[in-house]
Amino acid sequence: MDIEKFLGDRIHGLDTEANFSFARHTTIGCGGMAAVCAYPKTEEELIALLALLKRRGIPYCFLGVGANVLPADGRFEGVIVRFTRFSALSAQGTDIFCGAGVTAGALLRFAQARGIGGLEFLTGIPASLGGAVVMNAGVKEGHLSDVVHSVAAVEGGKARIFRLNECGFSEKYSVFQSGIAVTGVLLKGRPASQAEIAEKRGYFRAKRARLPKGRSMGCVFVNPEGGFAGELIDRSGCKGLSVGGAFVSEEHANFIINGGATSADIAKLIDLVKERVFAETGIRLREEIMRLP
Repeated sequence: MDIEKFLGDRIHGLDTEANFSFARHTTIGCGGMAAVCAYPKTEEELIALLALLKRRGIPYCFLGVGANVLPADGRFEGVIVRFTRFSALSAQGTDIFCGAGVTAGALLRFAQARGIGGLEFLTGIPASLGGAVVMNAGVKEGHLSDVVHSVAAVEGGKARIFRLNECGFSEKYSVFQSGIAVTGVLLKGRPASQAEIAEKRGYFRAKRARLPKGRSMGCVFVNPEGGFAGELIDRSGCKGLSVGGAFVSEEHANFIINGGATSADIAKLIDLVKERVFAETGIRLREEIMRLP
């Protein structure tokens, strides 16, 4: 089946792209191809797309800016659904509504220009707001769940609003990881001067500048209760460990760098790190990254 033609014939005006490259659209820079990428523009178009894919048994998965994900090698005979067309960005007082496709950088520039603070911890995080909600993105100083008022999403073929207590947020987790499509989020900011916001953004920018260079997924593992995954990996002798073209960073052991690796190389290295950490410490590391598709 020509999936792109099939979608175009049934959903008039749907933007699509054939032969979508995972390597070109993910921060790790590896993986194969997908038959089609679809870019719905409205909740109605998204609902129609998902209903059609489910009805015809066509596999699909969601993708934000492509950070914190490991795509598979080979060809995915299905549809990647991206939310870049969900680009609404508006403010009422210190509350900001962001479409799922708005990047963290665009949100922060918008907020700073309007004197809305409290979001600076997102500085430098390579994420769209949809992906940030799904992963409860953040750093030690704050996570998205700290500033979420509500989330707009599509679940079970219907648009709905999730209040904060319905989102199931925990460390790098939310209920949206079960396949619920996030379309937007209402965030709670606070009044702040542009100078104060700029200073805090500078602090977070400087912290992120110390992270390893090279193509990566960001942190691979969630920090366990009361500890740090990177320290456990280091203690287990995994710094510099490699499989094929993938290696554990010498600068930060919770980063795996793509030095000409396949996705299979990276997956094997992840498993090896988990095995060694468990053998050394008795702790089972939980992956922060999402596997695609």
